[in-house]
Amino acid sequence: MEAVGAIVALLFVLFLVLGVYATVKAVRAAKRGVDRTIMEARRTVEDTTLRARSFAQVGSAGELAQLRLALRTSMRATQDVLQAGAAEDASLKETLELFDRLSVHGHELDDELRRLERDPDKAALAERLPELRERTEQIKKAADSLRWSARDRARRFANDDLDSLSTQIDMEAGALRHWTTEPSSTDRTPAEWPEPEAADGKGAEQTWSEPSGPAQQAAQEPTRPAITPPTARVTYPWEKKAKPESTT
Repeated sequence: MEAVGAIVALLFVLFLVLGVYATVKAVRAAKRGVDRTIMEARRTVEDTTLRARSFAQVGSAGELAQLRLALRTSMRATQDVLQAGAAEDASLKETLELFDRLSVHGHELDDELRRLERDPDKAALAERLPELRERTEQIKKAADSLRWSARDRARRFANDDLDSLSTQIDMEAGALRHWTTEPSSTDRTPAEWPEPEAADGKGAEQTWSEPSGPAQQAAQEPTRPAITPPTARVTYPWEKKAKPESTT
C-alpha cells in the first residue's frame, strides 16, 4: 500500500509540474502576442504621425519627418522579406545577419532624427540636414539592395522550378500520347504471299515436292480392298453330309 501511495503522489506531483509549465508557457506566449500587438499599433500610429507631419509641416521639421518615414518603411520591408525567405532558404541567414548589423545603424539614425524633431535650434538643424540626408540614403540604399537581391533569388528559384516542372509535364504528356507515333492497323500493308518456285524446263508451272517420311511410305504401298473376299470352306471327314431336302 505504501508503494501504491508513493506512485500516486509522484504522478500527482508530475501532473502538477506539467500543468504549471504549460500555464507559464501559455502566459508567455500570450504576453508576446500582446507585446507584438502593442508594438505594431504604436508603429502604425507613429508612421501615420510622420506621414501627417511630412505633408503638414514645412522646412526642416517636414524634411526630418520624410527622412524618418522613408528609413522606417525601407527597413521594415527588407526585414519582412528576409525573415520570410530565411525560413525556406538557408543562404539568406547570412544576409539576415548583415541586415541585423545594418539595423543597428538604422535605429541609431532614427533615434537621432527623433531627437532633432524637438530641437528648437532650426538654424543648426538646417546645417545638419545634408549629412542626415546622406546617411539616410546610404542606409536605405543598402536595405533596398538586400531586399531586391532576396526577391530576385526567390524569383529565379521559382522560374527554375517552373521550367523543370514544364519539361516533366511535356515528357509525361508525350508518354500519354504514345499511340500517335505508332502506325494504325488500318494503315498497315498486308504481306504478299511468296510465288511458287518454277521447275527446270517448265517455265512458271507450279510443282509440288514429293512427300517424305510416313506419307511417302503410305503412297508406295499397294491399295488394299476395304473388305476381305470370301474363300472356299474346308470340309472335314467327320462331318455329316447334309441330306437333300425332300421334294414331296
